Amino acid sequence: MKTGGQLIVDALVANGTDRIYCVPGESYLAVLDALHDSPIRTIVCRQEGGAAMMADCHGRLTGKPGICFVTRGPGATNASAGIHIAMQDSVPVILFIGQVASQAKQREAFQEVDYVRFFGDIAKWVVEIDDAARIPEFVTRAFAVATSGRPGPVVISLPEDMLTSLAEAPAALPHTPVETRPGEAELDALEKLLGKAKRPFVILGGTRWDAAAVARMRTIAEAWSLPVGCSFRRQMLFDHLHPNYAGDVGIGINPKLATAIKQADLVLLIGGRMGEMPSSDYTLLKSPYPDQTLVHVHADAGELGRVYRPTLAINASPSAFVEAFAGRKPAATPAWADETPKLHAAYLDWSTPPESGPGAVQMGPIMNYLEKMLPDDAILTNGAGNYATWVHRFHRSRRFATQAAPTSGSMGYGTPAAVAAKELFPERDVIAFAGDGCFLMNGQEFATAVQYDLPIIVVVVNNGIYGTIRMHQEREYPGRVVATDLKNPDFAALARAYGGHGETVDKTADFAPAFERARASGKPSIVEIRLDPEAITPTRTMTQIRDRT
Repeated sequence: MKTGGQLIVDALVANGTDRIYCVPGESYLAVLDALHDSPIRTIVCRQEGGAAMMADCHGRLTGKPGICFVTRGPGATNASAGIHIAMQDSVPVILFIGQVASQAKQREAFQEVDYVRFFGDIAKWVVEIDDAARIPEFVTRAFAVATSGRPGPVVISLPEDMLTSLAEAPAALPHTPVETRPGEAELDALEKLLGKAKRPFVILGGTRWDAAAVARMRTIAEAWSLPVGCSFRRQMLFDHLHPNYAGDVGIGINPKLATAIKQADLVLLIGGRMGEMPSSDYTLLKSPYPDQTLVHVHADAGELGRVYRPTLAINASPSAFVEAFAGRKPAATPAWADETPKLHAAYLDWSTPPESGPGAVQMGPIMNYLEKMLPDDAILTNGAGNYATWVHRFHRSRRFATQAAPTSGSMGYGTPAAVAAKELFPERDVIAFAGDGCFLMNGQEFATAVQYDLPIIVVVVNNGIYGTIRMHQEREYPGRVVATDLKNPDFAALARAYGGHGETVDKTADFAPAFERARASGKPSIVEIRLDPEAITPTRTMTQIRDRT
């Protein structure tokens, strides 16, 4: 006989859980007590949104479900921001919520929420466990649901009395991973389509990749001389300095790359959904009927034909697909072989930062410095905002599992993600990028980095405004500024107040020594860049946007 809390922890251990992210609550004290004697590492966070985003980063970088525990009501609603990210980004996460006791349900009891209704549209599966004896069944099923097909978040509600009740239950067994593989007929059909093509293009996206799959994709690209682009915030899926790499298929796409995709006669989309952002509002690939011959490879059959009608649909995970297709070779040198290097050259030109701009701090030289200094396995995280353009456009990713950024465009992600990444990979450099508005949404997780001695470096790009919104505001309603100005703290002093290291950059030459001091400090650090708000994009000033020049 074990308590429900003990059965929860046993099921997590059986399914390979080695760490969880949580904000404690009295509603699941029985689970916390069981964790005391378990091998699971418990990371206590400062706000449930940050905890859920850490779980998302865990799932994003490992492919294994990130586990998050929060309390009822406000705890659960705070965590919903991370669950929405995991859903839109196809990341495996399991959120456990302490719930009111069974006898109090349906009375609008203290902090009561109906989680099946609340999370119904932003989670892959939501369930409440009423019988402790069924915990092994439901938890193991949650791991299977979170990782199979299109991965995503699962939410499990845990009534307080269920967690303290004693039950006899079978020992939990680990979930059985489900792999979807392509058939020979589909591979033959793809080979024929490639044989007829004159201007093919490959777009990589989604999840369920690993380092081996990324290496096999490189082999395929080389064998077929294929130009390859990575979908929005999936840049770690292909080496940016490889001669077949053509660029980032995301927001603010290179016009030459956009033209190449529109003029392609065959698009091979592997793993991604090609949503609104990477498709440039469904213009690169028209929905529902693309101009190009579309071969769509996806692990979830429900995504095939959902937005685009493909010429050939292949229901397979990216890793299984590239493993199966890697042995196929073209009969002769492809007709497009001479064009692929031209697209790579266009990418190199597009991803070379400008040396000048408005104000005393130039982001171009800063990005050049970071590119030369950071090792290939450094992990970069960020949330959302115009500052992220500098990272996505000018950082040349080389290796898998080096990027954590929400394709859903959620602010506040970079700092908690960096904490989780450094916890997972303590030997690697972890750099979070955040705007001033972005950092202050979940910046309290810097305290978590200090508590666990995780020396992340947070680069706060401070321009005193909600930059992306101001840019759109100035474009649509020039000169009518409202609700986009910010008055910020001294971020370097804030870092020191938390017990970390702080630096302030007022001119370009300050950055390199400030960054090196932060790195050498051995502490979690904030390097604040005080950027002129005129430097709103790498190529246009705020005045130019306002004046439409």
